[in-house]
Order: sequence, then C-alpha cells, then structure tokens
Amino acid sequence: MATETVEHGAEASAGMPQLDFSTFPNQIFWLIVTLVVIYFVLSRIALPRIGAVLVERSGTITNDIAAAEELKHKAVEAEAAYQQALTDARAQASAIVAEAKADIQSELDAELKKADKKIAAKAAESEKAIADIRDGAVKSVTEVAKDTAKELVAVFGGTADAKTITAAVAARMKG
Repeated sequence: MATETVEHGAEASAGMPQLDFSTFPNQIFWLIVTLVVIYFVLSRIALPRIGAVLVERSGTITNDIAAAEELKHKAVEAEAAYQQALTDARAQASAIVAEAKADIQSELDAELKKADKKIAAKAAESEKAIADIRDGAVKSVTEVAKDTAKELVAVFGGTADAKTITAAVAARMKG
C-alpha cells in the first residue's frame, strides 16, 4: 500500500499538465502556431468569402430598395392616373346624364305642346258643340214656350196670333 500511496502522490503533485511550468514553452509555441494558422485561414479563405457574401447582400438589398422605390413611384403614378380616369368618367357620366335630361325635357316639352294643341282643339270642338246644343236648346225652348203660350191662351178662351206670342216669348227670353 505504501507504493500505491507514493504513486498516487506523484500524480497528485504533478497536477494538470497544462499548468506544469516545464511544458509552457511547448504550449506557447503550439498556441502561436495554431493562432497563426487560424489567422491565415480566416484572413485568406473565410473572411473574403464572408465579405463577398456581405457585399452581395448589400448590393441585393440596395437593388431591392431601388426597385421598391421605383414600384412605389409607379404605384403612385398609377393611383393618380386611376383618380384622374375616375374623375373624367364621373364628369363624362354627368355630361351624359345632363344631355339625356335635356333630350328628355325637349321631348317632353314637344309632347306637352302637342297635347296642349290637342286639348285646345278638343276644347274648341266642345265649345262649338256646347254652343250648338245651347242654340238648339234655346230654339227648342222657344218653340215649346210658343206652343205652351198658344195652348194657355186657348185654354183661357182667348185668341192670339203667332206674331204676338213670338214677341212675348222673345221678350221673356231676353230677361
């Protein structure tokens, strides 16, 4: 057991090999070699590739931004053209409506004039017919009045000539 303790003791006193001062120059040499290799690998291979990717992305982003600005400008122009076309269409529709109203009003006025002429003609015909009926009625009433007066005079026992009866009826008809 004593031998085991001695062996364990030797290992325990040695500790971690990285912390052994006798291996420091060797470790520092390999550290420097590794750092130089990593530096050359990064500076000659990895960083140029990363730089190229970054430049490419930057160019793509710049191109995309420029394309987006151009598309935005085109969209603004298209919207302005749409608004102008909409305004023109509304103005044209208003003009068409106004023209249609004017045409309809002129046709309506023409039809109203025709209807007024027809109504005036019918009214004139009606007035003439009424005048004819009135004249016929006056003649009929005059004839009936003459006959009635002649009969009344005869019933009361008198005689009257046609001239006297006509004069009396005419005087009564005048008012």
